[in-house]
Amino acid sequence: MNIGDELRGVIRGRVHAAGDDAFEAARRPWNRAVDQPVRAVVEAADADDVAALVRHARLAGLTVATQPSGHGASGDTGEVILLRTARLDELEIDPDERLARAGAGVQWGRVLEAASPHGLTGLAGSSPVVTVTGYTLGGGLSWFGRKHGWASGSVRAFDIVDAYGARSRVTSETDPDLFWALRGGGGDLAIVTAVEFALHPAPSLYGGRMLWPAAQAPAVLDAYREVTREAPDELTAWYELLRFPGAAPLAAVDAAFLGEGGDAETLLRPLDKVAGRISDTRAVLPVAELGSITAEPTAPGPGASRAELLTELTGDVAAALLERPIDPLLTVQVRHLGGALARPSGTAAGHLDEPFALYMFGVPGADGGTAVRARQHELAGALVPYTTGRKPFTLLAPGERAANAFTPGALARLRELKRARDPRGVLRSNFPVLG
Repeated sequence: MNIGDELRGVIRGRVHAAGDDAFEAARRPWNRAVDQPVRAVVEAADADDVAALVRHARLAGLTVATQPSGHGASGDTGEVILLRTARLDELEIDPDERLARAGAGVQWGRVLEAASPHGLTGLAGSSPVVTVTGYTLGGGLSWFGRKHGWASGSVRAFDIVDAYGARSRVTSETDPDLFWALRGGGGDLAIVTAVEFALHPAPSLYGGRMLWPAAQAPAVLDAYREVTREAPDELTAWYELLRFPGAAPLAAVDAAFLGEGGDAETLLRPLDKVAGRISDTRAVLPVAELGSITAEPTAPGPGASRAELLTELTGDVAAALLERPIDPLLTVQVRHLGGALARPSGTAAGHLDEPFALYMFGVPGADGGTAVRARQHELAGALVPYTTGRKPFTLLAPGERAANAFTPGALARLRELKRARDPRGVLRSNFPVLG
């Protein structure tokens, strides 16, 4: 009996194995540049299906890697059973208690659409098609992180399947060690089938993108540094160098503000003084339109990224960023951190001492991405005096390790828990803590 037939005897959902018509499409991650070899793909019908799969895998000596949508895939999946949880799509909003409960397949866009009419928000990132669970297990770096911290810090409970195939509800009271680890530890210790988390007040949201020709990039960066120097926690701004195919290079600032538009306009006034602005989409927004600020692609495609954390944004850093065009990269982005992200969180994600994150992205060409990675390496190398080597878990790239995302103390604790809770290595995250 082949593995597909074995799994079909256990699983009520869909199973795809090598040779099946849908197998190649089912195993592909969101990032089409990442090859993801797997033995089979299981689309679980519900949490009981997940538990049945884990019990079978444990007895058969197999490993299960979970991906709701395939964001954050590393390609380190040889011989695993790939578990898709998109069908676990229940969503409940309790506006009175300011709580949400989302199944493992629920994307952030749905949560924001449901919470927005109540003047509430979850701590979503820039993309509406990333799942709540995968994002939160990696910490969750939100537009509102400066105000409210990591998304993982707002979690109140997880519904999980452990490495033995047992289902349980994990809270700070029922299992404090596992609760700590799941809040930003990368998801290597259990399969989360649903997550319950606090919602936050968002009676008014103001945000959008300002664009200038690349010639104004130095002036825009100077103004950006002025804005971020005194920014309140309610304001998050990103500085970007952009080079879209067939278009002239650009400089941009994206901003989101939890508060009244007039207050935001005052805080962003230094940017209004930079001449030559091409466009400005800033406006009062419903929370459901948070994803419109950066308008990131909502369909899968190829890409190569690299992230670093910056200790400062001085003249030397600016000189390295602006020394020459970013080609062949599409974007070089500086994200303002600090605020609540710099304060103790009680989660595995910890806190970030670094006030800025650098994110570099490009699309691999005919060379398979060699030129893109070389440019990322070059720029990161020029910034070495101002980087720490640590990276947020959800910004890790293929070839990097979970160790890059955690403090030494947090990594040691996660590894100890992994050995104790999953001694056979039945479960595997995109970036295993023992890797």
